[in-house]
This record gives sequence, structure tokens and C-alpha cells, in this order.
Amino acid sequence: MPNDSTTIPPTSHSLAPSFKQLSRVPLVPEAVLKRHHAYCALDPRYRAAQRLQQALWLKNQGIPTAADDRRATDARSFLGSMLSADAASAGKNFLSADLHRLAIEACLMCEEDALLAPDRLFGHALSSSPLTFNLFGPLAVNLGLARKVFRVLLAGIIDDVQGVIFEHSPGRRSNLSNLPGRDIWLSDRTAADVAVQATSLNGEPVTIFIEVKLSESMGPAARMRERYNEVSRQVLLYRDPNSAVLRSDAVEQLWRLHLLSQLAVDNGVTPRAVFLAVAPQLNTQVWGAFRVYQDELIEPKERGTDRVPFVPLTLETVIDTIAAVGASDLAQALWNRYCDFTEVYRLSMEELTGDKIDAESARAGRAVRATLRPTRRAVSSAARHRTRTAATSSRRSSPAASAEVV
Repeated sequence: MPNDSTTIPPTSHSLAPSFKQLSRVPLVPEAVLKRHHAYCALDPRYRAAQRLQQALWLKNQGIPTAADDRRATDARSFLGSMLSADAASAGKNFLSADLHRLAIEACLMCEEDALLAPDRLFGHALSSSPLTFNLFGPLAVNLGLARKVFRVLLAGIIDDVQGVIFEHSPGRRSNLSNLPGRDIWLSDRTAADVAVQATSLNGEPVTIFIEVKLSESMGPAARMRERYNEVSRQVLLYRDPNSAVLRSDAVEQLWRLHLLSQLAVDNGVTPRAVFLAVAPQLNTQVWGAFRVYQDELIEPKERGTDRVPFVPLTLETVIDTIAAVGASDLAQALWNRYCDFTEVYRLSMEELTGDKIDAESARAGRAVRATLRPTRRAVSSAARHRTRTAATSSRRSSPAASAEVV
């Protein structure tokens, strides 16, 4: 692997995007959420919009939900983002029958002590578990496609792909040292959602450990173990390996997964590794955590070439890459299910304006200009000038004016 492998940028390719994303998810009115059985009082903004998106997708696909299942007794049975028992059993949470079969096999042949939750995987449309199989399952069954995708996502590093494993840990609660009381891993159940077995440009094996998020925020944190502290100081990845930030709910999971990825290299499981994190670009809570975690890492030029890089990628980037390498139908199906908030936006606008919004206008983002009516009296040109002058002065004097919005 080239020595600059630790300096992979967050988006290491220059493909033109195949799909256009909104600037942010709509703040969906409560009435719309309730009408579509997608209201949960605890949902933050992105999760509420994504829950509605999943409820709408299930409805559009003709898939019965828990809200339709009169036999359901679960406390969440009113939610339209939960599949009915029969639909879950029939594999309707997946984009194809082949992916359903792959998920069954992954559960059946899972590693010892693995944390695959069948209820979330088969019955919960909002979970990242089915997203993981819908996104990376097609690559698992078509290694040629996987090769093309990772050659783009990790350009200049990956040459070939030999396999894709789900819910993988190189050392889950294992003591491979054979010494009493000494575990060379993390002494817990930490595992990657996906592990891709690949080959670098110079023929070395590379393992890509991947964490996938959809609507979830980060956390809650695992029970703190002294082993985490030991490994944090051992792996030479952090500005301050004792930092409280690394142990916070927001980034603790990223910390553990990165530790595990580096231990896989240090313990000789793989010569090289990459820790890849994937989340929708509009899930600002998760992307905020990604940025906070990046700030805790030693600068790439100061790390050893055998240290595992952290590479955050948007879900949209992965889908765009799948489209760019020729799997346009798969990319479109993924985009329609997880990233296209046009209908969520349209329903929200109609609720607030009382006007019908056609899908094309909603998709083009013209609905706001077309439907919002003036709510205040006209302001004179002199008053507008004073307002703009004051706003400009305020921005220039504010230290937060140039801060990046996450």
C-alpha cells in the first residue's frame, strides 16, 4: 500500500453526482407525521423526516406495516416505519429476494457472540441494519461490482475485492494470547457492520472496516473498560489518548471501532486496514460526531504509515459511486428509499400552505417561492438598505460568522 494511505480525503474521488440532494431535511409538521403513522415524540429533526420517508416508501411499495397489522401488540405497533409480521418474514425490508436470503444466511452463520438483531434487521425499516445489507449486500454477491466501487471510493489504494463480511470482529471477547487475564483485543463485543477483504495496488491484503448509520445518532456509550484506555495509549492515533471527548457518547463508538481496526493490524490479522464510516449527509448529528472525532486524531503526516486512517463518507457519495460504475438501477433504488425527500418536502409544504404542490416543482425546490404568501407589509427600499447594512456589520463582528455549519 502506498505510504500516503493515511491521508485519504473524506471524498477521494471526483465523480459528478448522479442525484441532487436537498440542503437539509424538512422540519415535518406533526400533523403530517401523525397522518402517516410516523410520529414519535422523541425523534429529532432528521430521524422524524427519515421515519416518514420509510413509512412512505413502504406504502408506495404496497408493503403492509405494523400500523396495518391488527394482530400487533408491540408498543411500536402504530408506527408506519415498522413492517407487519408477515411482511418482515417475507423479506420485504430488502430491495430484492437475493438480499433477503443473504441477510438470513448472515444471521444463520454469524460469528460467535455477534450482535445481529433479527427484529431490527427484518422488521424495522428505519434501522441501519437493513440499509447495511441493501447497500453492501449487492457488493457481497457481485465482487466485480465491489471492485469497481472501492476502486473509486478508495482511489489509489484498492485494486481488488475478495469478500464482504457482515457484523465482523477480528477478536470478539477473545484471548488469543493464551495468557490468563490478558486480552490482545478489546474484551467486548465491538464489531464492524461490514468488513471488506481487499487487495492494495501493490498486492497487500487490506481490510476495510465499515460503520453504517442511517437515522441513528451516536451512542449510547458502552460500559467503560480499562482495556479501552490501554489500547487508546497504545495505538498512536490520538492527539490526547486520554481525552474525555473520545469517551463521550458522541464519538465513543467511533473510538472503539478505530481501536479495533488498528489492533487488527498490530496483531497481524491484516497488514493494512481502513476505518470507513458512512452516514447520510443530512444527518447532521452523526456528521458532527465524525468531525469532532477527526479533530481528536493526530495529523496524517505525523502518523506512521501503518496507522489505520479514518475515512468518513456520505451515503450519497456511495450511492453516486454505485451509479457511476454502471449499477444505475441499484443506485436509483437506494436513492429512492433512503435519500429522496421530495415527497416528505411536498407533503410538508402542502400542510403549511394549503396548496397542492406538484412533484416536479417539489423536486426542483421551486415550491417555496411558488406558494408562500407575504405575511408582512412591504418594507421601503431605505429600510431594506438599513437592514442589510446592519446584518452585514453584525456578521463581520461575530466570531461565529465564519464557523462551519454542521
